[in-house]
Amino acid sequence: MRVAAAGFLSALIYTGISVVAAGLFLAVTLAGNYTWVARLGGAAWVFLLLMIVLMPIVTPMVKRRFGG
Repeated sequence: MRVAAAGFLSALIYTGISVVAAGLFLAVTLAGNYTWVARLGGAAWVFLLLMIVLMPIVTPMVKRRFGG
């Protein structure tokens, strides 16, 4: 697998995980008494933090797995 393809695959993986986690955060806050600004702001915060944390973790793992 080419390095560019491994980079694209890793971007799909960590973006997908971040979107799912932000969606779970949003779903959990629907049960509480929160404003929509708090819900959406919290979901955006979860998404951004997970993108920052997962990017340097997932990319080397994918490259190593596919021999990049």
